[in-house]
This record gives sequence, C-alpha cells and structure tokens, in this order.
Amino acid sequence: MGRWTERLAAACVPVLGWGVINLIHASQRTEYLGVDHVRELFTRGERIIISFWHDQLLLMVKGYQHVRKGVADGGGARILISSSQDGELIARTMKLFGQGTVRGSSSRGGSRALREMVKLMREPFDLVFTPDGPRGPRHQVKPGVAQLARISGRPVIPMAYVSSRGHRFSSWDRFLLPAPFARGVFSFGPPIWHQPGEQAEVFCERLARSMAENEARAVSRLEERGVSAV
Repeated sequence: MGRWTERLAAACVPVLGWGVINLIHASQRTEYLGVDHVRELFTRGERIIISFWHDQLLLMVKGYQHVRKGVADGGGARILISSSQDGELIARTMKLFGQGTVRGSSSRGGSRALREMVKLMREPFDLVFTPDGPRGPRHQVKPGVAQLARISGRPVIPMAYVSSRGHRFSSWDRFLLPAPFARGVFSFGPPIWHQPGEQAEVFCERLARSMAENEARAVSRLEERGVSAV
C-alpha cells in the first residue's frame, strides 16, 4: 500500500467504520444480559478490566457504552490494540466513540503496552483486553490479562456478543461481521478476581472457562428466541 493510499485509508476507514457500527447496532434487536453486577461495581466507584474474544470486537464498544450509561461518569476505557496498520485504523475508529487506546500486543510492543496499562490503573479508566489477540490461537487466554489483574487487584469482567445473522471471515479468529436487522445479545459474566498466590496459567484457565460460560448464556438467549448464533 502506497503512502497516499495509506493516508486516504487512515482518513476514510475510521469514519466508515463508525457509521457501519452505529448502523448495525441501531437496526438490530439487542438484549443485554448480566449488566446489574457490572453497574454495581461502577456504582461503588470501582474500575474494571473487560475481556472478550477478538472475533467479537466490532460492536463491543456499543455494549460497553450501554452498561456504563447513567452509572459511570467520565473516564471511559483504554483498549489494548496491536501496533499494526489495521490496529491504527481500529484505534482511530475507537477515538470517534470517545475511547482511548494503548498500542501493543503479545508479539510486538507487549512489555511497553503492559507498563502503560499498569500506569493507567491509577487513572479513572476501564481497561479492555482481547486475550487471544492479535494472532491467536483463537479463544485461548494469554497471560497479559492475568498479570494486569494480579497487579491491579481489579475485577475482570467476561464480555460476549453473539448475532443471529452475519458473516464469518476466513481469518484465524473467524471474525464476525453482524448483519443489520438481526438479533444481537451482549452478555456480561460475573466478575472474577486474581487470588493471592494464584499462578498465571491457573487464572487464565479460570478466565477462559468463565468466558466460555458467558458466551454460552448469550447463545442460549438467542435460541430461546428461536434463532441460532452465527
């Protein structure tokens, strides 16, 4: 991609992405599960770490804005996004939704990004991870989120999104593009905390189980409505 093309993409793609995300979300019949225990944390003034799978990324900002509405003022989220060119486009799109980013990943700039996230723990921001990003393996938790949960003492909230219609790309994560006018379900799992002395791999296994159970709740809700998740 030439420099002129890169500049054009950097200017146009985020605006297009912002419009597509809002259009899809506004047209869907959306339900939200498990918001009460998240809002209880916000009401107590606590800040959280949100964890969701990479393939469900597209509409997550809308679910996050919903759960914060009316109970958490200011701040917002800081989202860990890779340092790649695609990551830059996602970061610019999230900025249009009023959310900040930290650039880095397990494969590139991970240590610097983790240090920046640790600094942000002292600020009024929620922290957002896709623990299987940016390259997988799909739906496997990497240890960065365990390190941050241990250092910060913050609760980790598993978050999931499923849609009754849409397209799955043939990428490593089978990225989901939800269809307009479909049924969508956002689900927030119970908070989990890192336990004193708990090994990172044990915490990662516990988080992976909680994320799977949370996604299963969202899938079950769609099935109760007579449709299946793509």
